Amino acid sequence: MAILSLNSVSKSFGALKVTDDVSFEVAPGEVLGIIGPNGAGKSTLFNLITGNIRTDAGTITFDGTDVTGQSPMARVKAGIGRSFQIPQPFTHLSVYENLLVAANFGGGQGGREAEQLCVDILDRTGLGDLAEATSGSLSLLQRKRLELARAMATSPKLILLDEIAGGLTDGECVALIETIKSIHAQGTAIIWIEHVLHALTSVVERLMVLNFGKMLTIGAPEVVMDTPAVREIYLGIEV
Repeated sequence: MAILSLNSVSKSFGALKVTDDVSFEVAPGEVLGIIGPNGAGKSTLFNLITGNIRTDAGTITFDGTDVTGQSPMARVKAGIGRSFQIPQPFTHLSVYENLLVAANFGGGQGGREAEQLCVDILDRTGLGDLAEATSGSLSLLQRKRLELARAMATSPKLILLDEIAGGLTDGECVALIETIKSIHAQGTAIIWIEHVLHALTSVVERLMVLNFGKMLTIGAPEVVMDTPAVREIYLGIEV
């Protein structure tokens, strides 16, 4: 059974259809990449999955339950975690406190169990030495790591990553990729929107392309990237 299923999901803002009859499934533990030009509807799709935006049509099923009408908090508690393209930490709290908030209110954990979970995540994401640092003082890479760590602290079955490699150097990308691979190795499903293609294709098992709100194609990364329509629309290569 799929961990996530979208069936004919659509969303419009006025006359603009930003998600147009999109259907796909993600298997438990799978890593799916999503690419597409700016304005293709990628972040809107994430907001529909998390409940930050309500669908106009279609259904979203997570872990066997129809969550189409559920609130964002209910979906977090069900096991959907996410990072944001622009990091959104609680800037007045420490790195460790940011994780505790996620573990308590998103993951429903408390006491020693939550504390130990957060310590483990800090170590896995390379933030252990910054546990007491105010999150507003972090560098871009550190804030990206904190976004990932906060998502992990909710104990998700599925993590949505929104351009988490954007703005990083090649060396920083390599370190981030290793962290993402370690999360995948523990069985967590991942959907990753990314413009940094070498980072994305080094991790994902399938690749989906969106264009003007429609799913153009989905399949093995090497097959998708060799599709004439993808090369023309996404890469700007005339075919």
